Amino acid sequence: MTGQAPAPPHPPRTRRHPARRRARFWVYGLLVAFVAGSVFPFYWSFLIAGHETSADPVPPLLPGGHFLANAARVFDTVPFWRALGNSVVVAGTVTVSTVVFSTMAGFAFALLRFPGRDRLFSCVVATLAVPTQLGVIPLYLTMAELGWAGDLRAVIVPNLVTALGVFWMRQYTLSAVPRDLVEAARLDGCSTGRVLWHVCVPSVLPAAAFLAMFTFMTSWNDFLWPLVALDPDNPTVPLALERLQAGHYVDYPLVLAGTTLASIPVLVVFTLLGRRIVAGVMAAQG
Repeated sequence: MTGQAPAPPHPPRTRRHPARRRARFWVYGLLVAFVAGSVFPFYWSFLIAGHETSADPVPPLLPGGHFLANAARVFDTVPFWRALGNSVVVAGTVTVSTVVFSTMAGFAFALLRFPGRDRLFSCVVATLAVPTQLGVIPLYLTMAELGWAGDLRAVIVPNLVTALGVFWMRQYTLSAVPRDLVEAARLDGCSTGRVLWHVCVPSVLPAAAFLAMFTFMTSWNDFLWPLVALDPDNPTVPLALERLQAGHYVDYPLVLAGTTLASIPVLVVFTLLGRRIVAGVMAAQG
């Protein structure tokens, strides 16, 4: 007697555990709240900047129609174009030089062997404990002796490389570049420069992008040293924004219009480096 084989039973449907669903709800809820909290200051600045005067009542949820007029007043009140140009030159130069020199120094401290390597690296890290304010006066005297006081070189040259950048790139290079890979490259006849360019640099690009974004934001927002080193008619963006609120009466639509304009280059840089930055943060957490 022949018959059909019984059909295999259907696999039981898996139900999501209630605790897991609640955890996902809280995770996404916290992410949404974090994003909203991060975006709200930018939106509120644009909202206030769209009104005619700061004497207006509490603004509605939609921007007014005076943002372009307030932005024009910013350029008429302070040399904002010059400030933007100076900040782009300073932040761009400092960012490129910091990434290049920190990558080279991180490679040397992590993968090269030379006398005094560990002691020299300890001295570099120890400089992180020195407050910036302690070096303002001797640094200004040095810039004055060189004839750079009031010039952009006084802001650029002292910040061409940072101890934090060297430490960051050294630690990332240790975890991202295996020493066996470096030895294999040397056996193939690679020089130290080729090992750096062809082996180390492709592996540390996420960390370099994160360092570039961090350095650009730090240099763009720097206020104390440019205030001391630069002339009043040769400001950076933070100095120009400070001059917008230097009177007895603070015109908040004017100030926040300048703040919104000053945020645009930072947002552009973040957009360009976003994927690399996220990769660098995830790698640092791992």
